[in-house]
Amino acid sequence: MGDIAKVRAAAVQLSPVLFSREGTTEKVLQAIAEAAEQSVQIIVFPETFVPYYPYFSFVQPPVLMGKEHMRLYEEAVAVPGSVTDAVSRAARAHNMVVVLGVNERDQGSLYNTQLIFDADGRLLLKRRKITPTYHERMVWGQGDGAGLKVLDTAVGKVGALACWEHYNPLARYALMAQHEQIHCAQFPGSLVGEIFTEQIEVTVRHHALESGCFVINSTGWLSPEQVQQITPDEKLQALRGGCYTVIISPEGTPLCEPIREGEGMAIADLDFSLITKRKRMMDSVGHYARPDLVHLTLNNTPGLVMHQQSSTHQLENTDFNANCNANANDDTQASPLTLQKKL
Repeated sequence: MGDIAKVRAAAVQLSPVLFSREGTTEKVLQAIAEAAEQSVQIIVFPETFVPYYPYFSFVQPPVLMGKEHMRLYEEAVAVPGSVTDAVSRAARAHNMVVVLGVNERDQGSLYNTQLIFDADGRLLLKRRKITPTYHERMVWGQGDGAGLKVLDTAVGKVGALACWEHYNPLARYALMAQHEQIHCAQFPGSLVGEIFTEQIEVTVRHHALESGCFVINSTGWLSPEQVQQITPDEKLQALRGGCYTVIISPEGTPLCEPIREGEGMAIADLDFSLITKRKRMMDSVGHYARPDLVHLTLNNTPGLVMHQQSSTHQLENTDFNANCNANANDDTQASPLTLQKKL
């Protein structure tokens, strides 16, 4: 855990500027500046906040949502690009780690992407949600295991997952096994139903307990006027709710008052001694693990649609595979996480 003793964190609950990449990005920059006034060192924004979460896919049948899908393409974020440049400058200016959810456009596809900027402004990670949820599969492509990574940042070891990725226990364990100290969770909130508030609370508190880390959770907010813009159907408008922006301790307790309605910023000081206090009792990837019985294999190879192969590469791959086969039965060193890579 290095020399870090305490970190001030913020989870933001904001409404986007619907249909405007530039407008929503400006709200991100304003929130970073406001957080800096309160000495915040790490800030987390909602899921795909820029330009906005595709709520239309939740309330419209696929055959009717083509127009809204195209509009999202037009406002989506290129990485790198003007949005990442602006956020990078803000992170550097305020010496703050920034975790931002965006709709990323990569050529002809959109992705649910989490960006992590270090306090010096460097973009450390661009990770994509590994499997979009239900209706989201009509909007986004899939991510890969390369993004299941914990990063060394100015505020400690940071990992992130989006929404229902938290219901994939192996994805969570991949981050736990890398000893994340701060977990950044993002959910859409607002037009998903009140039951999501209860589910999110259970989810983030459980992950904090199981992993022995802090969880900074951010959900989005829609005003009544924005809900009306997304759907005029009163029955669908009844799905309002589902916000739970909060910061959780490694003991599973809220460190601040959760935000369930409206815009706001949940701020708390993270005392890293609480991580040791929790893991002394139960370290699920250490003294409480049994990797000789059960362990995780993670394929963290970036997913590529084309691989170039020469005769030289073929020889190298053969040698690599031979080495792997020679060591296949070597289980003398048990580990809770095994990394699987391809050349």
